[in-house]
Parts: sequence; C-alpha cells; structure tokens
Amino acid sequence: MNTATTAPADPTAASRSVKVKGRWRNLSTLVGVTVVESGEGSLTTTLFPAIAKTLGLGNTELGLLSTLGRLIGVPFGPFWVWYANRTTRRQAIFVSTLLSGALAAASGFADNFLLLLLLQTLQAGAVIGLTPITNAVIADSFDDKSRGRAVGMLYGISAVLSSVIGPLIGLLSLWESGWRWGFWGVGALLVLTGFLVLVFFKETEVGASDYGAEAAKIEYARPRLKDSIALMKIPTFSVMMGSRLLSGHLLIAVFGVQFLVTERGFDVATAAIVALPFGIGYFLGTVGGGFIVSALDRRGGPNARVVFLQTAQVLFAVVAFFATQFDVGSIAFYAAFWGLMGLTQGLNPGVNRPILMSVMSPELRAQGFVIYLTIFEVIGWAAFTFVAGVLADAFGLQAVFLWVLVLLMLVNAAFLSLLYRCYPRDRQRVDDLIESRLAAEAK
Repeated sequence: MNTATTAPADPTAASRSVKVKGRWRNLSTLVGVTVVESGEGSLTTTLFPAIAKTLGLGNTELGLLSTLGRLIGVPFGPFWVWYANRTTRRQAIFVSTLLSGALAAASGFADNFLLLLLLQTLQAGAVIGLTPITNAVIADSFDDKSRGRAVGMLYGISAVLSSVIGPLIGLLSLWESGWRWGFWGVGALLVLTGFLVLVFFKETEVGASDYGAEAAKIEYARPRLKDSIALMKIPTFSVMMGSRLLSGHLLIAVFGVQFLVTERGFDVATAAIVALPFGIGYFLGTVGGGFIVSALDRRGGPNARVVFLQTAQVLFAVVAFFATQFDVGSIAFYAAFWGLMGLTQGLNPGVNRPILMSVMSPELRAQGFVIYLTIFEVIGWAAFTFVAGVLADAFGLQAVFLWVLVLLMLVNAAFLSLLYRCYPRDRQRVDDLIESRLAAEAK
C-alpha cells in the first residue's frame, strides 16, 4: 500500500520532506475521538462532588477512581498496541472506542462506589490504547519538521472543544440524576465516534513520513517485548520517562474542580467554569507551542527543544503558585489563572512528543508511547492522585498543590538538563538508521 509521496531526495533524514496522503483527514478523525474520550474522562472529575453527594464519597475515593483508572493502562496499553500490530490501527481504535462507550453508559447505572469503580476502571482500560496508537499515527503521517504542529493541533483543538463541554457537564450537577445522564450521553457519543472511525480513518504505513514511497518496501522485524525494553537503553528516552514521573501538573485535571469546591467554597457549576479558560489556554499553548518549536528547530538546533521544554515546566510552576496559594472570592480570578495553567501545560505535547518520536525507530514508536503514556505516566499519575487524595483529606488540597504543582515542577525542569548531552546524539542515530535502510532498499 503506497500512502506517501516524497519531495526530491535530501542528504539527511531530518530534513526530508514527506507528505502522507490522508494525514489531515486522519488527524481530524483522531481529534473527534480524543474530544469524546476526554469528555468522558472529565465527566467523573467535574461531577465528582455531585456523585460524592449521591454515593457518600470523599477525596480518597476520587483519588482511588483516578488511580485505578490509570493503573489499568499498564496491562491494557500494551495489549491494544499488540492488537493493532496484529490487525490494523483502524480496527483497534474502533473496537476500543466501542467497548469504552458501552462501559461508560453502564457507569450511569452504578448505585454504589464499588460498581462505579469497577466500570470506570474497565472503561479506562478499554480506551487507553487510543493514546499510544494516535501518537504513532502522527509520527507516521508527519515528518519531523511538522510533528510539533500536528501534535499541537491534535491536543489543542481537542482541549478547546473539551473545554466547551466542561461547563455543560457542570450544569448536570443541578439535578440529582444529572451525572447519570452524563455517563449515558458520553457513552452513546463514544459508540457513534467508533463507527465514524470506520468511515473516515485511512490506515497509514509504518514509517511513511520517514521512508516516503518506500515505506511499504522497508523490511524490519516485527517488534518484540525485548525491543520495547531496549528502548530504555536510549538515554533521551530514559530521561523523558523520568521526567514523566515528575510531571506534577497532571494533578490539576483530577483535583482542580474539587479544590475550588472544597477549599474555595464555590458550587460545582460555578467551579466547572474554569474548564473553559483552561481549555482555551491549553489550545493556545499546544498549537502555538508547536509552531514555536518548529521555528526554534530552524534556528537553534535540537537542543532548542530542550530549552523550550524546561521553560514550560518553570512557567507552569510559577502560574500554579499564584493560582492555588491565594484565597480569592472571585471565580474570575481562578478562571484567569486556570487559563494560564492551561497555556503553560499545553506547551508540553508539542515538544515532548516530537522529542520522543525523533529518537525511536519508526516500528518501535507505538511501543515507546505505550511505555511513556500508559506505564510511566500511569505510575506518576497513580502515585500523585492516590497520595494526594489521602494527604488532601489530612492537610488540604492547597498544601498538596504547593508541593506537587509548584516545587516538583521546578525539580522536573532541572532534571531535564540531562537532555543537553544525549538528545542530539540519539536523534542523529535514528536519522542515520533511516538513511541506511533507504540506501539498502535502493541497491
């Protein structure tokens, strides 16, 4: 299957321009799936105060819901990538989305915490495969110079559309059974989205953006478990995994609304308003950040990406300090700072994904993102949410946010300095591998 056209040959893989057919249609389809999936994810956190009132829950239960919902990704993330390799990525996205929709709808019937926990955990396991597969599709559809913009558009557009859904979800808290209708509605949308994938998504050859028209001819062994483990030997990959464990900003998505309700005294519908500016800020950060990264690549070389990534961590820490450590009675104050937190958090996907894509061989990118997003991110998220839930009940969310959203993010920025030595070398190694494969095919 020939899915790509190439520009005139260029001496280096990094500078080769490859345009893959159907890439924008695929990106648009993946945006739609991501929006609906993230809408289901935000449903639990946004409406948790209402769910808690119905089922008699607290911060610890919220932490447990989020923790198990992430931990399930450890076995299920690799499973979905394995399934995609055995069938097609199109089929894997369809099946996971369909199953996720059924489980989300079933969650609306939960009459106790144990049943809700079980259904939401299984639902998270059903949809977890979408993230690594989506990132692998982007890597195969867009060349290195365009990936930052593509990733930025995926996460940015998804975020801004999801931010519109957030306040609407908050309105469901105005009546007792509103959260149940939320689960039923999102479940139906997930099922519908799955069928739209069958219609609009076009399968892309692995490495199409790297090898161009030769992608279908390049021979390499089917990825094995030991190949995935070997990714940890890539210094840049290991540093990025460590950084993921220090990414405290993930906590704001789980406890943000709960913080405004329990610590600042807003009702759920009012607190949910911050989802809109956060989403708009995230959109500006991801899309704008992707274009900035592309400009930095042209002028500053590979390490410009490292500088940008570090800067994003520091800016988030500064904004989070003002957003969470001062008690102000106006929701407008928090809306403004939630927008800035969204912007600074949004700077990350447009640079950290391209960094990883550029240091992994094409056939191992899906496995790499499984490790990054469904194992290391899961470990970090699970630790943060569970411990934060317990500590919040003891010391309050404001204290937890100071340590995790502010101080830990500054530590993360310092840790990323390790990339300055290894990233250029690891990136060049993959460029050389791609060139050698193309040269071997040309003989």
